[in-house]
Amino acid sequence: MPPKVSVVVRTKDRPYFLRRALADIARQRLDDLEIIVVNDGDRSMVDVALSDSGVSAAVIEPPGRGGRCAAANAGIRAAAGEYVVLHDDDDLWHPDFLAKTSAVLDASPEDAGVMVATEIVYERQDGDGWTETGRAPFWEGMTGVTFTSLLEVNRAVPISFLYRRSLHDDVGFYDETLDAVEDWEFYLRVAARYPIAFLGGTPLAYWTQRPDAKGAAGNSMFELASQHDRDDLEVRDRELRRWVEANGPGLPLYIARLHRDAERRLMARFGDLGAEIVRGVHESHPIWRRIRRLARRHR
Repeated sequence: MPPKVSVVVRTKDRPYFLRRALADIARQRLDDLEIIVVNDGDRSMVDVALSDSGVSAAVIEPPGRGGRCAAANAGIRAAAGEYVVLHDDDDLWHPDFLAKTSAVLDASPEDAGVMVATEIVYERQDGDGWTETGRAPFWEGMTGVTFTSLLEVNRAVPISFLYRRSLHDDVGFYDETLDAVEDWEFYLRVAARYPIAFLGGTPLAYWTQRPDAKGAAGNSMFELASQHDRDDLEVRDRELRRWVEANGPGLPLYIARLHRDAERRLMARFGDLGAEIVRGVHESHPIWRRIRRLARRHR
């Protein structure tokens, strides 16, 4: 019988994080799973990590070492489970993550997948390892995931989303033309067609962040910041062009005028602060973090 869940672990030259990820998966209170390690780097590091962990996993290496998207797609194509999840090597789970999320999908066949409340875990290097320095909620107070909310900004990270493997037969795989935001672009395609369940309350997924780390230990959101901004705009621009081709430019032109008028009102009311906020909106993402930071500076 195929496993209930396929866990795809993307890794590249990070044996410490891979050992930690394998131990994290082994602590799950669901045994009906397979682990697929997709190696995009030095195979010897993966072999050592697997040997040290004592965890059984299949190891595959995508042809051409095509990066994050290609690694995700290679792992998913090899997956035999009914459900699949991307467990990047540096992220972590609550021990109940797989048991609770798979139970939701078992009981709700209309849902394409389930996302969970997530906590950001900050880390700093401590010798050969990493030590937690603090935590913060990711999208505190979120009660659901909708297509409308995803249009604004990504509301999830791969470690927080268990979904049906069959989704890829309907909406396609991760977009390998993107260097970043491939998860958000995939979520948009899913949410446009299917409902996504959400488990709030106690965070079941932990997104680790290392703001000062560089090289192999770095986070994609920091190391690939410019690619995130570029690909975010590319996805939006591409979809807008498709919409205009089918419907004409009337609505986008009207919305652009409303946006310009709102900026002018903001600058007229708040003066220099309003102008700085407008610049921040244009330069950063997500926009409200920048607005809060500028408002605190002004006070």
